[in-house]
Amino acid sequence: MSQHQDEDVEAQMLQLADDARHLVPSLVGMSLTQISEGVTLTYVSAPDVAGTLDALQYVDAGPCEAAIQRGEHVAVDHSELLDEGRWQLFAQAGAATGVLSTLSLPIFGGSMVTGGVNLYGGRSDSFAGHHEALAELFGAWAAGAISNADLSFSSRLEAVKAPARIEDANTVSTAIGVLSETHHVSFEEAEHNLRQAAARAGVPVVSLALFIVHPPHSP
Repeated sequence: MSQHQDEDVEAQMLQLADDARHLVPSLVGMSLTQISEGVTLTYVSAPDVAGTLDALQYVDAGPCEAAIQRGEHVAVDHSELLDEGRWQLFAQAGAATGVLSTLSLPIFGGSMVTGGVNLYGGRSDSFAGHHEALAELFGAWAAGAISNADLSFSSRLEAVKAPARIEDANTVSTAIGVLSETHHVSFEEAEHNLRQAAARAGVPVVSLALFIVHPPHSP
């Protein structure tokens, strides 16, 4: 995809974010994903917190994955997630970064789910009464834009592969150990899952590893 096309998609996403913010003034972040060959790829996140929260969902599950699998809207209150003990990494990180609610919407191409939208709100009731309007807003836009976007997953994976500094390598190694123990998988599988999640969300693997090794605490 050309630089002009990249800029065009980015400009459209910024406009879409503005439109969504008119509906939901407490919107603090959003991302759009596409299902391609069995992999969900986040190609735009705004602001950066959305990318990290997306990555945590990919490595440890979350509402976006649930929305895409079920083909249904999934709305969550992060305080309830913490109480329930569900999606703990995601819930803790959200609370610490000022995200108090999440709305995840599937995007359909005909009868098939082709992608999804994650919306992050700064209030527990950010999305109350807005589910249908937001679904219409994103669904109408995404049908054409997703098909024209080069998500460059392979280049993202290369970009997040190797930490540059020793301390970064130690952080990544520790995070892999945590995931290996938590999910009862081999070290190799845990490393693969960590790097894939970071690449899919377009965030540095070290940033994701830090959230896993040192889960943030809400104020």
